[in-house]
Amino acid sequence: MTNYAHQRDLLVRNSFSASNEKLIQTGYVDQARLREAIYESRRKGRSLLAILQKMTGKPLPPHLLRQIKRQQLFELKILYGLESLDPELTAVDTQAIEQLIRTLIPLEFCRRYQLLPLSLNEAEDPPLIRIGMVNPDHLGAIDELGYLLRANGMNFQRVVIDLDTYQLLISKFLDVQTQRKAILEEKLPVELELEADLDRLGGIEDLSTDNTEINLDEALLDENAAPVISLVNKILAKALQNKASDIHIEPQEDNLRIRYRKDGLLHQAFEPLPRRIGPALVSRLKIIANLDIAERRSPQDGRILRLFQGRKVDFRVSTLPSRYGEKIVLRILDSSSMQLGLNYLLSDPFSLETVREMVSRPFGLVLVTGPTGSGKTTTLYSALAECNKPEVNISTVEDPIEYTLPGITQVQVIREKGMNFASILRAFLRQDPDVILVGETRDKETAKTAIEAALTGHLVLTTLHTNDAASAVVRLAEMDVEPFMVSASLLGVVAQRLVRRLCPTCRIPYHPSPEKLAQFGLLASTSTEVTFYRANTSISDNIFSTANTQDACPTCAGIGYAGRCGVYEVMRVSERIKSLITEGAPPEHIKEVAVEEGMQTLLSYSLALVERGETTLEEVERVTLSDSGLKAELKAKRKTTINCQVCNGGLLSEWLDCPYCLTPRFIEYPTITD
Repeated sequence: MTNYAHQRDLLVRNSFSASNEKLIQTGYVDQARLREAIYESRRKGRSLLAILQKMTGKPLPPHLLRQIKRQQLFELKILYGLESLDPELTAVDTQAIEQLIRTLIPLEFCRRYQLLPLSLNEAEDPPLIRIGMVNPDHLGAIDELGYLLRANGMNFQRVVIDLDTYQLLISKFLDVQTQRKAILEEKLPVELELEADLDRLGGIEDLSTDNTEINLDEALLDENAAPVISLVNKILAKALQNKASDIHIEPQEDNLRIRYRKDGLLHQAFEPLPRRIGPALVSRLKIIANLDIAERRSPQDGRILRLFQGRKVDFRVSTLPSRYGEKIVLRILDSSSMQLGLNYLLSDPFSLETVREMVSRPFGLVLVTGPTGSGKTTTLYSALAECNKPEVNISTVEDPIEYTLPGITQVQVIREKGMNFASILRAFLRQDPDVILVGETRDKETAKTAIEAALTGHLVLTTLHTNDAASAVVRLAEMDVEPFMVSASLLGVVAQRLVRRLCPTCRIPYHPSPEKLAQFGLLASTSTEVTFYRANTSISDNIFSTANTQDACPTCAGIGYAGRCGVYEVMRVSERIKSLITEGAPPEHIKEVAVEEGMQTLLSYSLALVERGETTLEEVERVTLSDSGLKAELKAKRKTTINCQVCNGGLLSEWLDCPYCLTPRFIEYPTITD
């Protein structure tokens, strides 16, 4: 006897039930064929009757088929001690099944355990779900069902169904899905209105833990989706449509506030929502981000993957317990919408050429500095894009991986498994790399390992948090890195900020007053030939609500700005600067030498953008002048270039700085006379 036949006979020995005996008695099939069919049915998870009809090549007579099915249901009822479902005697609501699969028990779960949610009885306390199961004794299915339903305050009742009934009902559901997908391609985009969802809130919450790449465009057209699911989909989709970078969901004392960060500033996304929907909204987001919905006292981090308008979008989710509930912030990582390349970022030709020269070197350290959200990662990846050639081996260590570049090796930091920046960087050194990107240098170990890699024949790109380029040297010294190692390895530093770009469609030309120009160290006499612009900003508090109105600019939706542009300070480490670093010179002295050698400071770079009409003086004041070092630079510039009409180059009083030229107190300047 062959091994296959032996396994088959062992499996089906003494397994001829009354319904199977009836098949033999009627002469439809013999014992050998029946044993083989039973084995195939159990091995492939298919209907026994369907396999028999395929093996024999003849259909079962209708009266015999009905008798066999009734006998099978009776046997299942006796075997499991549960109620059985006979679709010919009990009507099955296919719309209820479809709704429950969409909102309660996901399709993947139903397929995995061969079960279907049949009906919901909300009159019971707690509400009761009837679950049709091919194998009602499956312990894994019972445990997961209990977890899913108890978390939503519900219970379930098992009902046994045969495999034929399960396959028939699941096929009907899939047919409806196919029809909906066909209709989807003909429909226009849906308006993202929230009133209907708010009226329906309070229904069943989705408890799916499946975090696959769901298509948001398709989900928005799902009219039968639970209200909280529809609301979350619309919040995510509207953020993507408005090109927001972050979503803030903040519970307040009397309401729930939702804000989007666009071009670096937060804006109200919707009118304040009822506070009562906060827990449902938070639970839905935690579920699709694979977070623990029962944990409300500790911060959690997760991610959500979605498809939107043909591109893949990654939402990084962070929860934080607060006074009125959990606050959730979602960072949107949409790498497909980014244009990578140094020429897209640096508008100053000299700065661009300096950076390109630094990243073309075979070894050394290049630092990109700036505060959080200043575009450092984009600059690093733009540099990598220029280094990315078939003959170059590039490896990156990041937390998180924000962009995907073909041809490079990207590694995610996993601290729980001991994979931090320093340990991964050491592993890179055994992988024969040419270029290494370190997402962030934040500790002594990472800094020293990066510098050692730069000194041993590798080009290392990394970031630091400093205010300007010269301060990066001091930051490395604070990490106990010896000055001689810094001077030997450092090729250059790129400090940067992001300012909002003026909308080219609705920007308004104007001439600033001499006093306004004086605040930025500009002389009115030298600025007469320059046309300055200001933003045509909507007066609406809810910026996004004006996007589709006739009054709103079609380019910027009434914000006055469209996108952002970079402000850069590129310091190349020359021989003079190397000597200063080795001597431990202060950053002010290093910066002075760098400016003498042609470095354009953040202030001068941003003012050049203003003169070209790309941004405004208000943006320069908001972003660039927020650093004390830059303020000192501006004060020095004003003292030497401005004949102030208010204090006449002197001091108003010993206790008060001049409001226009900001002359420092206690310093006497000679009065300039006519």
